[in-house]
Amino acid sequence: MSKAKTAITRTISTVVLIGLIGWVIFFAPRWLFGLIVAVFVGAGLHEFFTMVERKGIFLYRALGLIIGIIIPLSVHTGFEPTRGWELVLMVAALLGLFVLQLTRPDSSQTIVGIGTVLFGIFYISWCFTFIVKLRFIDVAGVDGRWLTAFLIFVTKAADIGAYVVGSAIGRHPLVARISPSKTWEGFLGGLAFGVGVAVLFMPHLPSVFAVGDVVALGLMLGVAGQLGDLSESMVKRDCQVKDSGGVFPGIGGVLDLVDSLLFTAPLCYFYLRYFVFS
Repeated sequence: MSKAKTAITRTISTVVLIGLIGWVIFFAPRWLFGLIVAVFVGAGLHEFFTMVERKGIFLYRALGLIIGIIIPLSVHTGFEPTRGWELVLMVAALLGLFVLQLTRPDSSQTIVGIGTVLFGIFYISWCFTFIVKLRFIDVAGVDGRWLTAFLIFVTKAADIGAYVVGSAIGRHPLVARISPSKTWEGFLGGLAFGVGVAVLFMPHLPSVFAVGDVVALGLMLGVAGQLGDLSESMVKRDCQVKDSGGVFPGIGGVLDLVDSLLFTAPLCYFYLRYFVFS
């Protein structure tokens, strides 16, 4: 597919997704929002495990998927206020993986197999689950829907800005060995887009937000989102695949769609909790 065709397909997919995401955030029932996040986590883990298995690594993917999906569902259904419930599930996953490993006649790949499953759960499920925490945040006078929209649209604005600016004037590679198409010009363009969209959101954010908070979050999400994109590119390069899947035309798989949010969701949540709503 030519670059022009890819860009058009990607733009159409992005526009459609923005509409769907907006509906899910603002109008979908809370249970549906939590369920959709769990589905995305499951699909992302499935893509990740599939990529890793291409390297010949043996994985207990079923247990990884079950624990990974339970984490966002547990937050949605009220276990999260017990503080640390996700860590309990991580310990359960570790014990379960060792028990399953004991049933194998071969002990090879024990460390890499168990480590990879736990990494996948932490990287995809634990990190992405913060988007549920943000949506259901319980602070007087705060609408979690706008905070969730802020997170997603600022992060994705940085993605789009990096792509647009990098394609137009990018000359200096950011990390050529990982992603030759990403440039420093694109990186800075992404930060500008992220901060710009963050400022545009100010009228819809709680009054406790200062301009400095909004700019800081725009910069932080812009940097973390692009690092998330690069990190997934590094994983794909190691697994020798171009895209994690083919769910979204012009974009790739679920993991390709949410990679930037995996780092920005927890960072945004903790910033708000300790610096804005404290």
